[in-house]
Amino acid sequence: MCTAATYKTADFYFGRTLDYEFSYGDEVAVLPRNYALAFRHMGTLKAHYAIIGMAYVVGDYPLYYDGINEKGLGMAGLNFVGNAVYQEVGEGRENIAQFEFIPWILAQCASVEEAREELDKMNLVGTQFGEQLPAAQLHWIIADEKECIVVECMVDGLHVYDNPVGVLTNNPPFPQQMFLLNQYMHLSPKQPVNTFCEQLPLEQYSRGMGALGLPGDLSSTSRFARVAFTRLHAMSGESEAESVSQFFHILGSVDQQRGCCEVADGKYEITLYTSCCNATKGIYYYTTYENHQITAVDMHRENLDGETLVHYPVVKGEHILWQN
Repeated sequence: MCTAATYKTADFYFGRTLDYEFSYGDEVAVLPRNYALAFRHMGTLKAHYAIIGMAYVVGDYPLYYDGINEKGLGMAGLNFVGNAVYQEVGEGRENIAQFEFIPWILAQCASVEEAREELDKMNLVGTQFGEQLPAAQLHWIIADEKECIVVECMVDGLHVYDNPVGVLTNNPPFPQQMFLLNQYMHLSPKQPVNTFCEQLPLEQYSRGMGALGLPGDLSSTSRFARVAFTRLHAMSGESEAESVSQFFHILGSVDQQRGCCEVADGKYEITLYTSCCNATKGIYYYTTYENHQITAVDMHRENLDGETLVHYPVVKGEHILWQN
């Protein structure tokens, strides 16, 4: 399972958690402007926007989980198992395999508005990357500093939804996730008051009772509500350090600890990594389950006019600063 969010201070931030029971071997991958992007049904794109994101790199091809481009557009794919149904390859349409969807959009679109135009022309198809890597069942969040959308391909077609909360998790489909927020309309960051019954002398019994009733379990609907509330009420300074720190705190509200979410006998989902992209400046920050120190890769420190993929394995192992 996974959670994605957006955040805006002086700059625009975009990121996600990736929650799973094992890692494929995640790497931060920088795709320069002249890397030849070969698509299964759409030929090769030889010149495009530069991209940075987290990927599983197979044979020098980045299978992106999430990323941003040099224009400030962000995109991430999250599990949507049981609801994702891809389209058939069709004449007169731009047929894009689901594993190509992130680079197809980020390579060509500078904004959500341009992404909408691409989506109008596109078939999202289930072509596999390879025999050992079947088509993942996903839905996607696409965002820039002005707007955010969700893309879901289901049995009744491709749906594009405006996303006013700037958050995405997993099932159910996005309209139902938004509807379920109705049951939390009473939540407030302020100390609670007694609306239960005037005849009962109910009172606050502690400081710090804001957000009383916010769900705390690891289900996708609860994570959606928790991060939506946290993001919409989050406050930080405008500096880079304050903004990045606050973003990691927002997604820290849904961090998964080993042992709390068993998906099979002896197998537990954990938050493999948490990312925070400064989409304005092109910097990819991340932490991993074993390493809480924030690591950064700046796409603009690479040769963005190059032709070769640059990728860095994630830094693992806890880094502890001793003060004595």
